[in-house]
Amino acid sequence: MLIKVEQKNTKNLLKTPLVQQTSFWSEVKKKQGILPKAFDIRTDTPLENDPSVKKNIHDDLLVLIRRLDRDHSIAYVPYGPLIEPREDEQGAFLEELSENLRGFLPDDCITLRYDLHWQSHWAKDESHFDENGVWKGRPDKNNQEFRFNFNTKEWNLKKANTDILPSNTIFLDLNRPESEIIEKMKPKTRYNIKLAGKKGVSVRNAGPEELDLWYDLYGQTCRRNGIYLHDLSYFTSVLKAVKPGADPLANVELLIAEHNGIPLAAMFFAVSDKRATYLYGASSSSNRNLMGTYAVQWEAITRAKKKGCTKYDMFGVSPKPDPAHPMYGLYKFKKGFGGRMFHRMGCWDYPLIKDKYKVYSAGEMTAQGYHLG
Repeated sequence: MLIKVEQKNTKNLLKTPLVQQTSFWSEVKKKQGILPKAFDIRTDTPLENDPSVKKNIHDDLLVLIRRLDRDHSIAYVPYGPLIEPREDEQGAFLEELSENLRGFLPDDCITLRYDLHWQSHWAKDESHFDENGVWKGRPDKNNQEFRFNFNTKEWNLKKANTDILPSNTIFLDLNRPESEIIEKMKPKTRYNIKLAGKKGVSVRNAGPEELDLWYDLYGQTCRRNGIYLHDLSYFTSVLKAVKPGADPLANVELLIAEHNGIPLAAMFFAVSDKRATYLYGASSSSNRNLMGTYAVQWEAITRAKKKGCTKYDMFGVSPKPDPAHPMYGLYKFKKGFGGRMFHRMGCWDYPLIKDKYKVYSAGEMTAQGYHLG
């Protein structure tokens, strides 16, 4: 395997369906005080979708340097790399890529963390599904690491104790007519979308000047569900990155569902290279009978289809229908729109300073859920 890495300007990142790997996302992170770096990657590694042929592949990678304190940092790769090697080559690919990236990272960088969008190895294995076709989940960390480090030289890849971006999602196929998309929904979801329309719920775009409205809905959602409340500045940075001269290959809109001027629900909705992604959602604790959450979601789906998107990422659900899981409510809501489950590999670390990594990793043991990436 041969991998060549060369640093480049983040503005020159290539078109990708992964909004978190775009120059747009690099601008968002820069506004949040995180240092983005971009790299061209050239490799001859066998690909998952064509394992029989080695090609000279050109792709790129966005890496975010997050400072933990004055003396320590980590390098985080959100949903990257896009290149998906053949399963038995994935560990070796990340090992060589990491060693090539090492020299471009700060000397105090503890680890390279890949938030992999690749399909989980255990989601391709029939033995990891029950008799009803429900995924049993990933095995313990030791078994995951044993399989993923196959073909590596140093066995240095570690399954992180927490995932940052969602590792379980639902994809909707937008290649179908709207009538077929609706037909594939659960009856309750179809009914609630129609009910919102009958009740006069409308959906519109909102700009940065209305972020306080979004944040009020977001705060109600967090308090209702016991979710950590992130700063308003995070969401401000997302919308302020949408400006003339910004990445023409990726964009984010803030949609608001309302009834007689009263806000009911809102969502951040991203489009990048024919894929739409539901990034963040919020809803009011009152007037829930008006079904604002269904109205805003359906509006995003129809807009995505009109924009030429072929896939819609619902972005974050429980891995299976387990009422005890904190994201089960999201699973029920999003699964109602149809679509298929997709289980990603989640976060994997390539420690660069091993003694400090052990301390850092131990501190993450108490982390719960996913975070805003």
